[in-house]
Amino acid sequence: MTNENDLKRGYATKHFDQPVKRYVRTMDLQDNPELWEKYRLMHSEGHIWKEILAGIREVGILEMEIYILGKRLVMVMDTVADFDFDRDMARCGELPRQREWEEFMASFQQCDPNSAATERWQLMERMFYLYE
Repeated sequence: MTNENDLKRGYATKHFDQPVKRYVRTMDLQDNPELWEKYRLMHSEGHIWKEILAGIREVGILEMEIYILGKRLVMVMDTVADFDFDRDMARCGELPRQREWEEFMASFQQCDPNSAATERWQLMERMFYLYE
């Protein structure tokens, strides 16, 4: 568990030598702190399935971060510039073990367990950024 001082230091961001796009998505976990901890564990190094990481990269996602506050999750995805959300997320869903992972993750999430990940994770609208 990260302490408050660690949170205040901020997070380094990755630099890309190519144009990228960013997607931000949100979802809630079930209202159960024990499940939140297991969800954290399953996304930690050494626990997340290697096939899931490989599939994420294969479809053009360059970086993915998930932030948590209570049961609220926010995912930030930086992708290659020609990433097509519908096409590439559908392709990701067909890669090895992806369906099994999504079914397992649905047991933690406040969602219809039969829905696709693209339906569970709602796209967020950017309403502000520091203009140049």
